[in-house]
Amino acid sequence: MGLIEVIANDRLGTKVRVKCSPDDTVGDLKKLIAAQNGTDWRKIVLKKWYTTYKDHITLGDYEINDGMSLELYYG
Repeated sequence: MGLIEVIANDRLGTKVRVKCSPDDTVGDLKKLIAAQNGTDWRKIVLKKWYTTYKDHITLGDYEINDGMSLELYYG
């Protein structure tokens, strides 16, 4: 499969765009986001509505598609 672009927005003005594979885990996505915004990846929490994404599940399993926007929180 090709790469997808995921947008993470912390609602404080920081919007991070990351290219990744649907086969990557949420933990991998967090590491890519952390590399761009300089925070520790273990402190990042990704959510969409009331769903908190778990680190060991792939983006494809969560049906995270190209251009999808996720909520970025720091925990």
